[in-house]
Amino acid sequence: MDCWPGLSFLATGDPLQQWLLGAVIVVAAALFISQWWPSEITALLIITALPLLGILDPSEAFSGFSSSATITVGAMFIISSGLLRSGALTFVTLRLADLSRGSPRRLLLLLALLVPPASAFLNNTPIVVIMVPVVLSLCRQFDIKPSRLLIPLSFFSILGGTCTLLGTSTNILVNDLYGKLSAKMAGSWDAAPFDLRGGFGIFDFTPVGLVYLAIGTLFLVLFSERFLPERSSLTGLLHPERKADFVTEVTIRPESPLVGKPVKEVFEGSPVRLLELMRGEEIILAGQARDHVLEPDNSLIVEGRPPEIDSFLRTSGTDLISVIEDDARVPMRTIELMLAEAVVLPDSSFEGRTVSDLGLNRRFGVKVMAVQRQGRHHRYRIRAMKLHAGDVLLVQADPMGLNALRETEEVLVVEGVDRTLQRPKKAPIAIGVLLGVVALAALNLPQLPIAVLAVAGAALLLVTRSIRADEALRSLDAAVLLIIAASIPLGLAIEKTGLARGIVQTVVQIFGEAHPVVFLSAFYLLTSILTAFLSNSTVAVLMVPIALSLAQELRINHEALLMAICFGASASFITPIGYQTNTIVMGPGGYTFRDYVKIGLPMSLILWAAATIAIPIFWPLR
Repeated sequence: MDCWPGLSFLATGDPLQQWLLGAVIVVAAALFISQWWPSEITALLIITALPLLGILDPSEAFSGFSSSATITVGAMFIISSGLLRSGALTFVTLRLADLSRGSPRRLLLLLALLVPPASAFLNNTPIVVIMVPVVLSLCRQFDIKPSRLLIPLSFFSILGGTCTLLGTSTNILVNDLYGKLSAKMAGSWDAAPFDLRGGFGIFDFTPVGLVYLAIGTLFLVLFSERFLPERSSLTGLLHPERKADFVTEVTIRPESPLVGKPVKEVFEGSPVRLLELMRGEEIILAGQARDHVLEPDNSLIVEGRPPEIDSFLRTSGTDLISVIEDDARVPMRTIELMLAEAVVLPDSSFEGRTVSDLGLNRRFGVKVMAVQRQGRHHRYRIRAMKLHAGDVLLVQADPMGLNALRETEEVLVVEGVDRTLQRPKKAPIAIGVLLGVVALAALNLPQLPIAVLAVAGAALLLVTRSIRADEALRSLDAAVLLIIAASIPLGLAIEKTGLARGIVQTVVQIFGEAHPVVFLSAFYLLTSILTAFLSNSTVAVLMVPIALSLAQELRINHEALLMAICFGASASFITPIGYQTNTIVMGPGGYTFRDYVKIGLPMSLILWAAATIAIPIFWPLR
């Protein structure tokens, strides 16, 4: 049968199943990009759709839950949390202040020395979570803009994660899928002289990863100051000498002495500035409100430093400041009482819920004072705001309330340095467990696969009480684990339906005479672009079956193509949604989407060129 090249894959398998699988992939991609539903729901829909549409058997559709990749990633979450809760990194991070001596460039270099090695063996998300408060504390101490350091912090963690098999869940997933597909393709494999090993060693990623790390670090040290903004975030309010402004809503009570006075008389010469006057649904900007007379129940959006607002309240003889206690506004006694930031983490249950729905005051005694999103302070009607990952809540609470909020692990509470409960006596055990897992995994013993080692390490931390059972459960990132569990059967479906081989045959018909390096470079670039908007695990799974089929068709080194996929999927710098750590630093740094593109795009292009050159050196294509 003759087919138009763009549809030639329909001749290689069941066309109906291929169209159905293509529809599943397109719908899933749309849901991941739009975030219409949380990632967990999209993952479950993928798992459900594959057997319902007859694409996979139920056992194949649910194979992701028993996959060694899912188990390994979950166990490494627990090991990472146990190590961080032991305070093993506390001494090192506290030494940053002495070693940096207030120099932003020196502090950047110290982060480059500290963060990547830790991210190479631990999940980089908790590392960034523990380092953000440390970096913000140093920024306040030395009067450095946090926006100068937080994107580099995230990028260093990503670069470090590319250096080992354990450094990122993407590497673990690709390795697992490589093994599964190798078993299925073994009988028909013909890509001599390259055999299907069925898996990578823990340090197989290291040579290219170190090249990546060196180039990425050099780029950030030389150009981050040029590309990154100088922008204040809500964090500046936590330091009494900081000159950042705080924006809040003021409601005029009927008995207030301000009633009957024109706006210009109240705010002329005052350190507190009026931004907007609100009367019911009418919003009047400050420049147009000068001659308006203040009335009872008017709301004012005012800006100023906390001490200035507090002084304004005392001199006026009224209590105008209000904060959100669940679904109502109440007077606040003092604006300087235990201020802190709470950054909404990726895949937190707070996402998609309004501030009033959270019930933070009822649950923890925490009052919300303001919300910041993508560098902008939201000044009014914040009770009805639906929260997104990366949003920053300025909150007021006592120490017990802040600690209770912190322990939910739904938000990153920034209040001085990190105050998560630590167990320093357990640090030697946690460090020993990590070193043991890495050392035994490096030996690559057949009877001790990495999943068994990781689970054993996590169990040992629980038995020795280095981490509590409830803390271990909270450390598991449900979104990441479910996406992996959904990605594995999706990859099997691409291979089973013949979709992968059909796409490869179409590509070969069009570009078959091209040099293998062109295919490697194209795989990297396509993976990197897709990862900017989709889950890196999902993108990797889509690409792995195609890479193996293409390698067999062209008789080139399949592991070189898999390396291109791993590095392209892990090295995501262009958007805040491409990688969890990018989302985490967005709020505290006051970044916008454009800030990531400005620094991430040139860095991604440089690393694309580096990967195109370096991967064939360490993984020859022929």
